[in-house]
Amino acid sequence: MTHDPFQCRCIVCHDYGDRDEADLFERTVIENVQRHGWHVVMVPEDEIGPGFAYTIGLSHTHGAPELAMFGLDVHAMHRMLNRLAEKAAAGVVLADGQEHSDVADGRQVALRRVDLRWYRTFFGRAIGFYRRPPFPVLQVAWPDVNDRFHWEEQTEERHRASQPRLWLAPSQHPAGIWTTEL
Repeated sequence: MTHDPFQCRCIVCHDYGDRDEADLFERTVIENVQRHGWHVVMVPEDEIGPGFAYTIGLSHTHGAPELAMFGLDVHAMHRMLNRLAEKAAAGVVLADGQEHSDVADGRQVALRRVDLRWYRTFFGRAIGFYRRPPFPVLQVAWPDVNDRFHWEEQTEERHRASQPRLWLAPSQHPAGIWTTEL
């Protein structure tokens, strides 16, 4: 897909008059997007909840959805997101409902479209980059040791709670660690 700066509303394509106010993080994101095509934000696990990671810049550079993962070590998620981002950069169309086996050490990951109502909760830095939603985001779900995803009934409770179900509206999401701040 060809990049169209007239369609893209990000801070690389448009000067909103506040570039001089960009902090180190914002400058790093811009530099990585310009150099590599995307940046991966890593939010480590803390006392509030599990870690997560997401891309910024795939939509700008490749017209591809941004990607988000939850519940694993942030560095492992960074590597997996980069593998998927490299596919997008090579022209592979990433879409809701797909499964990919060459991302997580031979195990399947599933892509699910994120409901827009979750964006402010998890993707604030991406909103700052694009200046407003909607920009597409796909959640990258990973399976348990039995290759079951966290929405499947047979999955252990621990795995079910390890990742949110961001394709659901927040009001429909099962109560738990991912909804405590809503």
